[in-house]
This record gives sequence, structure tokens and C-alpha cells, in this order.
Amino acid sequence: MTSLTADSVAELFVGAIALAKSGERVSPRGMATREVLDVHMRLTRPRARLLYAPPSRILNPAFAVAETVWILSGSDDPWIFDYNRRLRQYADDGVLRGAYGPRMRKWAGTVDQLSRVVEILKEDPDSRRAVIQLYDPARDAAGHKDVPCTLGFRFYLRDGRLHMSTTMRGQDVWIGMPYDLFFYTILHELVAGWLGVELGDFHHHVGSLHIYEEHLARAEELTSIVTSSQMPDLTTPWKDFDDLLDQVKARDVTGHPGWDTMAETLRSYHLWKEGRREPATRLAGKIDGPLGPAMTAWYDELNRRSGTAPQPATAGTR
Repeated sequence: MTSLTADSVAELFVGAIALAKSGERVSPRGMATREVLDVHMRLTRPRARLLYAPPSRILNPAFAVAETVWILSGSDDPWIFDYNRRLRQYADDGVLRGAYGPRMRKWAGTVDQLSRVVEILKEDPDSRRAVIQLYDPARDAAGHKDVPCTLGFRFYLRDGRLHMSTTMRGQDVWIGMPYDLFFYTILHELVAGWLGVELGDFHHHVGSLHIYEEHLARAEELTSIVTSSQMPDLTTPWKDFDDLLDQVKARDVTGHPGWDTMAETLRSYHLWKEGRREPATRLAGKIDGPLGPAMTAWYDELNRRSGTAPQPATAGTR
């Protein structure tokens, strides 16, 4: 097993990229990749979760937020395509059959595994049974396009700190890893909050860590990176949690400072998609924490791709 440890997602990303680039050449489903087997990553500050690495790797923070809300709410509804239309290519009859949300919140239509994890650790803080299972062989052998890369999550409460582990059959480090770690660490933070304990280390176990050959040239441009800043606190009571998620999805004010930054990120992106680029950019400049600068960088990237000059700076931008 190869191990990497870092304080922030940015450092973990750089280490994972370097590792994957040195891997063996394999071509599952005819797609050329470099691969390293059996990798363990440890993140010591899970709230330092948002990758900000322009100009080499620029994320769409609105998709990171939307996907997190989508999964946490137990949804497989197609509204997620509004934030990432490329996901449609993995859908069967308009539905992503491997969506994590229903498996986590409504396994077999009835079991809320997330709620059960909290119950288990409240009843027995030393338990080893606080597990969320995502991969379902009864469903995932059926041949649909979207099969979960994540097998499941495990939670361990030790010495007043909650540690979380993920297990993945495969991880695309360039495209998927930054978005995955954003969601995983928010889940980690939420469970710690519901238990009233400190946030411990996040562990990420990957069977096949890989990078596609088509992304190698861009990965070579990754010469420097900014250490990820910690995001605002997102802990919130379990009671009315689903209502909070509905508010964020609707881009409404929640009254929770951390979740308001999430809603504002979605609101800004919808303004952009409506063609209202100046107010979208202005709102992005007002968003507290790392989501604001990341959103501004994403708009700059969209302008670059379209050949459009960036909007001039106005009051409230930064």
C-alpha cells in the first residue's frame, strides 16, 4: 500500500497526481490510463476541502455544492444536470442508476443509513458498525451505465474525535477526486456535528488510483498550488436538516452562515446561466470563504473557453 498524508486537499491532490503519473499503463474499456493500485490518503484538516489550483485545474464550485446537496438529500432527480450536463451520458432513461443519495438515505426504499450511523454511535461510541454501504451487487451487475466508484463509508469515534474512511474501487484523480473529497468531507463534518464531537482525520482508500492519458499534459502544468483554505463551519442540527437542504437547493437564505455561502454559490451560477454575468460575478465576489474566489476563477475559465473578455470589476468583487 502507498500512503499520502496532507493538511489540505490541494496538497493531497498534488501528491496523488504525481503518484498516478508514475503508474502502470492500463486501458479499461479501451481508455488509456496510468494506474497505481492500493493507495491510502489521509487528510488531517477535512474542512480544507476545496481545490483552488488555477490555471491548471479549475473546478466548478457550483457543481461541487449542488452534487453535495443532491446526495445528502437522497435524490437521483435530474436537476443535477443543470450543474453538469456531461452527467447525462451516464444516465439510463434520464436517471443516474448509481446515484449515491437514494442508496445512502433510502436503501431498498426504506433504510436511512445516514441516520442509522448517528444512532449507532450515540448508542455505542466505540462501535465498529457505523457503516454506509453504496455498492449494491444486486443492482450494479445489471449493466447500467453508472456504477458507483465509491463502495462505502466507515465512521470511528475515538478519544472524542470522529474519523471517517471511504473505500473506492477506482478514483480518477484529475477530474473526480476534487469533487469527491468535497462531498466526503462535508459528510464527515456533519456526522461529527450531529454527535457533538471533534472532527478527526479523513481517510481515503482507493483500489485503483488513476489518471487518464488525455489529462497528462494538463497535469504537467501543475507547477504550483495554493494550500486550500478551510471552509466555514457547516455543522447543523439533524432536526430540519432536509428542510435546510431544500432551502439551499432553492437558493434561499437559510440563516446558517456556512450553508448560506452554499446557497449563494448556486444563486450566482444560475444568474450566470441566465446570461446575467455581471450580477453573477458581483455576487461571487461577496461570497465568504473560499467558494467566492473559486467561483470567480470558474467564471474566468468560462470566459476563456468562450473567447469572451472577463467582466470589468465592480463594487463588491474581489
